[in-house]
Amino acid sequence: MRDRRSVIERAEIEGIELVRFLYADHGGVIRGKAASRTRLGERLASGIGHTVAMMAMNMLDQLQEVEQFGPVGEVRIMPDPSTFVPLPYSPGAAAMVSDLVQLDGTPWGACPRTFLKDAVAELESEGYALVAAFEPEFTLGRRLPDPSGGPDRLVPLDDSLCYATTGFDLAHDYAITLVRALETQGLRVEHYHPELGHGQQELSIRHAPALRAADNHVLYRETVRGVAMRMAMWASLAPKPIADQAGNGAHLHLSLWDSSLHTNLFDDRPELMTRFVGGLLAHLPALTALTCGSVNSFRRLAPRMWSSAYAVYGPDNREAAVRVCSPVGEQGSANLELKPSDSSANPYLSLGAVIHAGLDGIRRELDPGDPVLVDPDTRPGLYPRLPSSLDEALDALEDDELLMAALGPLRAGAYLAVKRSEAAAFKERGADFEVSQHMRVF
Repeated sequence: MRDRRSVIERAEIEGIELVRFLYADHGGVIRGKAASRTRLGERLASGIGHTVAMMAMNMLDQLQEVEQFGPVGEVRIMPDPSTFVPLPYSPGAAAMVSDLVQLDGTPWGACPRTFLKDAVAELESEGYALVAAFEPEFTLGRRLPDPSGGPDRLVPLDDSLCYATTGFDLAHDYAITLVRALETQGLRVEHYHPELGHGQQELSIRHAPALRAADNHVLYRETVRGVAMRMAMWASLAPKPIADQAGNGAHLHLSLWDSSLHTNLFDDRPELMTRFVGGLLAHLPALTALTCGSVNSFRRLAPRMWSSAYAVYGPDNREAAVRVCSPVGEQGSANLELKPSDSSANPYLSLGAVIHAGLDGIRRELDPGDPVLVDPDTRPGLYPRLPSSLDEALDALEDDELLMAALGPLRAGAYLAVKRSEAAAFKERGADFEVSQHMRVF
């Protein structure tokens, strides 16, 4: 694990001039500030000053009036030295993911990364550890301004078919550059293929303990876009950056291990997995407000889209919200796939809430009912639907006592205000504006 001294030494050796201190905000946007190499030692100790108001900013950069998030008040962006990585797509720059802390260095009640840390600690108190991986999709192309002054649109790189080898060839230079950039940062690439949508790519990285998995997803998002920009292209991880094409998910793969991370407990304790699923399903309407955290998310969550629209589970059922995945090859590969999840979500809030829901299922021994072995959309009215809009999901979150208590009043109040403002803002504008803004931001 890197400490402050080794970070400073590495920055000197590798000629790093600016180090970005990154965090994810309540709008799901990756933001940050950068320290110069000459002040890096000082900033590693003190963090960089930051107004509390930024955690009340939505994805349109509209500041919401939320108590304790106004013009008075300061926190520090405090980097985690163990996450230091030079950025291959930005020579001379490096990054660290960061916590938001109070001036005395203690945790701040609105820090998303601390929320996940606390969830991990609560899980550990029961003798468990969560291993996770996001499975992101994104659309690669070029951003085209509207000559009449309307919203920009994304023109996809190709119109190849799903998994077709023409897609591999057309995106080859980008894909190889991306793989090398990810591997250089310690993100181990698992699989890559062209997906169903025009210009759509899927590239997954290796699973990791929960906090590292969320940190990895922040770095992944930055790398996908950074590599594209360096190659005069645009990459969007938004759920629906092109309205009539397949949506981009970031399915969340989950397995529960003993606290030493030696044994995957889902391998030989099926009752534990069942109870975890019971917790996910019990809280799924509210979870969706955190795992699919944007207005644009709900364009993707529709029946017959393999993105899940029903709060059910089943073995290898890709229309179920929770898929029980068949083990593949190696011992320890048993896992669950949460399909209503995308990259517009804050990964720390998303994964932290999933832990709280699953742990609730274990503690209360919740029964998820019988697995669903068919496309649930073929049985109208039989299975519960997921929320159909961000507002509906936020209503469910406000009604979920467990998740609201876990978030805490400061974090929950700011998150709800930010997300309600986004829902209201996009209602006032057309679909083209919504799609364009999400394409631009995510």
